[in-house]
Amino acid sequence: MRYLLAPLAEYTDAAFRRMCHEGGADLTYTEMVSAAALFHGSSPTRHLMETMPGEGPVACQIFGAEEEEVAFAAREASALRDGDRRRFCEINLNAGCPMPRIIRSGCGAKLVTDPGRVYRLLKAMVGATDLPVTLKTRLGPRIGDNTVFELLDAAERAGASGIIVHARYTSQMHGGPLGYDVLANVVSRAKIPVTGNGSIRTADDVRLMSETGVKSVMIGRGAFADPAIFARLKAEGRGEPPPPAPWERGPLATHLEYLLAFRRQLAERYPGDHVMSEDAIASVKMHTHFIHYFKGVPGAAALRARLNAVRTLAEVRAIVASCAK
Repeated sequence: MRYLLAPLAEYTDAAFRRMCHEGGADLTYTEMVSAAALFHGSSPTRHLMETMPGEGPVACQIFGAEEEEVAFAAREASALRDGDRRRFCEINLNAGCPMPRIIRSGCGAKLVTDPGRVYRLLKAMVGATDLPVTLKTRLGPRIGDNTVFELLDAAERAGASGIIVHARYTSQMHGGPLGYDVLANVVSRAKIPVTGNGSIRTADDVRLMSETGVKSVMIGRGAFADPAIFARLKAEGRGEPPPPAPWERGPLATHLEYLLAFRRQLAERYPGDHVMSEDAIASVKMHTHFIHYFKGVPGAAALRARLNAVRTLAEVRAIVASCAK
């Protein structure tokens, strides 16, 4: 069984992917990369496709609704190299994001209702790269409307190398019961590997997902406060105690240093682009990412109040230092 980090907008940047790789993830995914923005020359979009040393294998996830644009994005992602190494090992098409702004653009979960378009998009991507192309999608638009079987057929006919299925419907967003029975049916029909996704946080969650026959499990929000969840669940699956966390300074301090190193890398590689200052990136990520590390910590309410006021790297460092004591 492989353990994968799910692609999540604003979360799965290089720093967090590196944390999860060190925490046992076998493969991580970029944030969603807009094929349209890339096609029209958006330099900030390229920032999402940057990796940093120590990450391990990374897949690039693309979202789009036009064949020409997704093919261009697949070619661009495939051509990226870091030294003599290709940057990505897989290109993935998002056909499952339920966020309204993504759906309004005809992308993400909007595609679960249009298997024909999914076939054409995947076909264009497969023709544009020699890397494996996969599909990430959902069971269907609403409970009982299981378009996933048509989507599986589209993926297989297009030459996709795998399919990742969030075992919920678009209408459920990120909550509600998982359709393990439907997922098991997908696995039984599939000629390509199937990865299961959806609210995996415990060994029991992994067991329920693995009973469907999936080859891999994908973890998203469960890794926010615990990027070593992958190693822990692997150990629990073998009946072993969880291994010690790999970060001597703790996950929060390490994550901050990785984030700052990645910010410096972006500034050096894109000298003409706007890259957030250290103060800005530390405070923004403190509100979106680091806050998860404080869940369940004694005095968490007071810490959250402090977090709401942070605006500088010095303030962030002070909070991190206080938590290490």
